[in-house]
Amino acid sequence: MTDAITRTTAITCLVTLLALILVPVFRSAYLIDVVTEILIYALFALSLNVIIGYSGNVSFGHAAYFAIGGYTNAILLTTYGWPLLPSFAAGVLVTTMLAGFVAYFCTRLTDIYFAMLTLAFSMLIWAIAFKWRSLTGGDDGFVGILIPEIINGRIPFYYFTLIVVIASITLLWWICHSAFGRTLLAVRENAIRAGFVGVNTRAMRWWAFVIAGTFAGIAGAVFGMFHRGMYVESAFWTQSATVLIMTLLGGMFSFFGPAIGAATLFILERITNEYTEYWPTVLGVILLVILLFLPDGIVGLARKARGYLWGQN
Repeated sequence: MTDAITRTTAITCLVTLLALILVPVFRSAYLIDVVTEILIYALFALSLNVIIGYSGNVSFGHAAYFAIGGYTNAILLTTYGWPLLPSFAAGVLVTTMLAGFVAYFCTRLTDIYFAMLTLAFSMLIWAIAFKWRSLTGGDDGFVGILIPEIINGRIPFYYFTLIVVIASITLLWWICHSAFGRTLLAVRENAIRAGFVGVNTRAMRWWAFVIAGTFAGIAGAVFGMFHRGMYVESAFWTQSATVLIMTLLGGMFSFFGPAIGAATLFILERITNEYTEYWPTVLGVILLVILLFLPDGIVGLARKARGYLWGQN
């Protein structure tokens, strides 16, 4: 059964990748824009799952690193005129360093205290972005991001996003399925027992936090260029809540679950907003359904259905 599941996963990934490559063939500007944004949020949600699904902690402030990556890249590109690669790399580096700094304090705590401290740091980042108007544009946003000519077009930018996201997901897959990822799962399941066998549980949680923040920064940098602007809402707690719901909806105990949740929630939001203005109410209902009936998310439900069907056979 395991071999069949692995083979099915590989085939699904290849088919999905082929479909993503062929998206511009349809020449639909709306479709390209929607898929581009879904890719960005999929990476964002997958980065958060390193903290939630693999280290067993809950972060209420993951949007901070999304915003840091986006603002840093945008400012270096536009205000200082840096080329794309140095500005993008610098944005990721700054995000990694700040994530490491925050992780030093957050990983000293566990459970709700960890979660609340991540929220506190996130709101601090939001306050800096809101008040430092001369650098970030404040509540007006940092608009007019200069995009390099090579990707300054809907289709070129789509392929740029696809390359960055696929490369990032591949690297995340390798990290999460390495010895480090397996050790992280041991820490999640029983931190005390893992500590008894010699695992530095705090160091493992620190690395998980930094890795998650780094990939969130990559997603944020692409997001800022896609929207040609960065706004303080990207660092607000509601953004952290949205990506948390995406992770829970897809399934936090599956590697690809958060990406599925990101696509599902994003499409649901688009459809709902076309017919009603009560998206927050719908979002609340979705969260209730997840907590009460789908604790393992969409992927967990699919696994149960598949197990039932195979059991019948």
